[in-house]
Formats: sequence, structure tokens, C-alpha cells
Amino acid sequence: MDPNYAWPPLGQPWIDLPESTRTAMVAAGAEAWEKIFYGCASYNKQWRLARPPALTADAFRELNEVCDRIVQLIFEACQRRARTAGELRRKLGVPQGETRLLDEDEVLHDGLLAAYRPDVLFSGGVPCIVEYNIDSSLGGGFDADTVIHRYADLYREQGLLDGLSARPAPSLLDQRFVAIRDTLGLADGARVALLLDFEADYPGLETPDDFLRILSPLADRARNFGIDLIIAPVETCTLSDDKRLVVGGAPVDALFRLFVPNRVTPSSGVDAVADALAAGTLPMYVSSAAWLLSNKLNYAWLWEDLDLLSTTDQALIRRYVPHTVALTADQLDRALAEQADLVAKPAGGSAGHGVLIGREMSAVAWEDGVRAAIDAGGNILQRYHEADRVAMDFVQIETGETVSAVVPYSLAPYLFGRTGSGALARVGYPGCEQVLNLARGVLMTGILLTD
Repeated sequence: MDPNYAWPPLGQPWIDLPESTRTAMVAAGAEAWEKIFYGCASYNKQWRLARPPALTADAFRELNEVCDRIVQLIFEACQRRARTAGELRRKLGVPQGETRLLDEDEVLHDGLLAAYRPDVLFSGGVPCIVEYNIDSSLGGGFDADTVIHRYADLYREQGLLDGLSARPAPSLLDQRFVAIRDTLGLADGARVALLLDFEADYPGLETPDDFLRILSPLADRARNFGIDLIIAPVETCTLSDDKRLVVGGAPVDALFRLFVPNRVTPSSGVDAVADALAAGTLPMYVSSAAWLLSNKLNYAWLWEDLDLLSTTDQALIRRYVPHTVALTADQLDRALAEQADLVAKPAGGSAGHGVLIGREMSAVAWEDGVRAAIDAGGNILQRYHEADRVAMDFVQIETGETVSAVVPYSLAPYLFGRTGSGALARVGYPGCEQVLNLARGVLMTGILLTD
């Protein structure tokens, strides 16, 4: 890890591929887009990607190392302020009971970093890590892995990768199963429940049977790692007489939680999970305490603690973490004076909800929004970094036409068990806004790596 690493231009790895290969990849992707994106989440009804973005393997390795070090610094900042999950919750100002399944007495430990995904913009040619999602309930992983390997299979079938040092990023789904097995110390053949909340706001969940059918290949992948995976809605769980969680008609040995602990829909199934956890019969990947580490107020703590860190760690934060403070009344004058350079966000929010981008608002709307955020509490003020734009290729769903456009782009690498694997690329589309999230029609894929 080099604090002064020279990042290659964002679109260069793609441009460095032979022109004939690039043309053939785009044509193949435009022809097969329905197969490539089948079953993948999207609110966008007009566009699909005709090819994935590319990144050099060296740059991807460096990015993973930087992200891993900064998540350690976030954890250490939390440990300086709290010993247990309950103490951290109170320090963050999170209401009691908001984070379901939380053991307030759980001591903060390294195992809480078993799964995380930072959200990274490239701004001015340098990664800008705007937030961390630290939890097992990381969205987009299935789609990122599935799409990039479908692209790769398509390219191999047509011989487009022959003689090229281009390949899909390592499977994040496989690495997650390794981390689940190793983190929980599971015996071979352990019965593990993958639980989802079908009342959550995510495309596809409105048709549970179809969603479960699309996810069913995960069970086959899990068997390769000694895991008998049972995929089910969390509301269907019950409790046995000996306080074990029952899913799919039989007790399970462990839980892979793929629902967010502060937004899960209350149900008897969630209560059964809570009872099994309280009884000590249900190892869970991962503890709900991890979710508290995702709170964006932790970013403000990184900057508060800057003088306590080594010269190298200070350089990492200054280069890769946008300056962040808690949005309180004493920040109002600065927020109004520097509107064009600031963003206000809910500290515990996600999916772009409640985000105010100063330069995209009138002065009156910005002031009203900032004042409301101060009154509500639980918000941060962060330095704005504009996402670099990169040329990408798209297929128009209605006409099948292929279109090139320069669009914003972000990258979210997945690290499970502190090990880098694949990444989710969120790519804008022709005419899109700056905010890159699923609800606003962003297009999602994995990435190609080149040497």
C-alpha cells in the first residue's frame, strides 16, 4: 500500500485493449443483454450496459489494501470511544431498539470486520471513499458477480479473451462463503440459513417465489465450501423447544443475515431469530454490532483523531476520505457559506435517501434542508467530490440501438474475512444525475481486470 500510488486514468484499461476486441465485446454484449442481466435488480427501464468497465489488477489490489486499512482506522476510532456495542450506540446517538438483534453488552472485536463494502468515487483521478457499508447485508453482490461472469462466459465462447490478460474479478460470492465458514468455524455440511426480508424496498422482492428461484444457484455454490444453504424469508422462521432456529422444517446451525438490522420488518420470524441469539444457539454472520460501524459519524471521528495517527495513516485519510463533521448548529454558518462544496447526509442512512447536494439546490432549499437536518440530528456534513466521468457503451432496451456516452461511475469492492474479491460497479446512463444508487436507475455490473 502506497499513499502516493499513481492511479491510472479511469478509462485507460479499456482503451488499452485492442480496438477490434473492444468493438466485438460491445457488439456481443448488446446482442446478449437480456441473458446477461436476467434476474438482476434494476429500476431502469430504458438502458442496459453493453459491456463492463475495466480496471488494472494492480490498481484494484491497491484499492483493496487502502480500503482495508481505513476500515481498521474506523474500527479503532470506535474503540477509542466505546468498549461495547451499547456504548457505541449511545455515542452515535442511535435510539435504543432501532438496531434489531443488537447485544448491547457485546464487546467490540475484530470479527465485526468480517464483511464490508466501501463506496468509492473516482474524483480528479483519485479514489474518494465516500462511505463504508460494514455488515453482512451488503447489496448488489449477487448481481455484480453474476453479470461479470456472464460477460466473461460470453467473451470466452466467442474467443474474445484469447491471448488477452483480461478476466473477471475474483468471485465475491465464493469468498463470502469462505468467510462464513471460517468466521463461524463451521463443520463440513453445516446447515446455514440465508434469510431475507421480502418487505424491504429492493427490486424483485415483490415476487418472492421468482426471487428465491433466481437465488437458488447460491445453494449449489455453497456446497463447494461445505455449507448446506437454506434460503428463506425471515418471517418464516420459528423456534424449537430447545431454542434453536428452525428454517425450512429443520433447525439450522448458523445464520447468514442478508437483511438490514435497522430496517427489517417486525415479524414472529425476527423474534425467533432474537430468541435463538439470546439463547446462544445461533452463530450469526455477522453480529448486528457491525452495522453501527457503518454509521457515517465514524468518518467525522477519523478527522477528529487525525493527530493521533501515524504519518502514513494521516496521508491515507487526507487523500482518500472526504472531510466530514457532524452536522450540528455550530456548522450552520459554514454550511451556508460553502454550499457549493458540501453534501449533507443522514449518518445512518443508505440508498441516497435524505442526501442534500449543495450545488444541485437553490440557496433557499439548501438552507431549509440543512436547518431541518440540524433540528432532526443524526446528520453529517461532508466535502463534495464530483465523480469523474468515463466513456461507456449502452444498449437501448426498446430499440436495441448501441449508444456511447460519458457518464459518472463508482466502484464498491467487497472484502470478506479481510480478503478482497470482486466489486460492484455502479454506472450512470445517458442523461443521468450525479447520485449513483439503485433507486435512481443506476446500472450495476462487476468489473474486468487487466494486467
